[in-house]
Amino acid sequence: MSGTFSQVYIQVVFAVKGRENLIAKTWKDDLHQYMAGIVRGKEQKSIIVNGAADHVHLFIGLRPSMAISDLVRDVKNNSSNFINSKKFVPSKFSWQEGYGSFSYGHSQIESVYNYILNQEAHHQKKTFKEEYLGMLKKFEIEYNEKYLFEWI
Repeated sequence: MSGTFSQVYIQVVFAVKGRENLIAKTWKDDLHQYMAGIVRGKEQKSIIVNGAADHVHLFIGLRPSMAISDLVRDVKNNSSNFINSKKFVPSKFSWQEGYGSFSYGHSQIESVYNYILNQEAHHQKKTFKEEYLGMLKKFEIEYNEKYLFEWI
């Protein structure tokens, strides 16, 4: 019997609307666990979820039956609802439109995992804008500045 086999690793990055520093240390682990649960609930592999006060990185093993856009839509919608239902922020929480997605090979899993794990230390040296533009450049992704995240 034939089957479909794949090995696709994707890092997804998206930001809080207005790039506000709304993700507090007191509840960020709950948020990240919730997001990982959404990924697993969609029968995808959650490798790590972490980020900073204004953005999130998800590193996932993606099955070919799932479109990245559908997964990101579901993670963003459901996590916004989670944050709002828990009243973690005083006003309505939402994510910015859009996201970045970047693919990696099996040999890069450990380095990407460690990079995402150490986001707080990383952002003491580099802003989110510098990080994101660096990723676009590294992956040779053409972009129009007006379609990027709102930078503060």
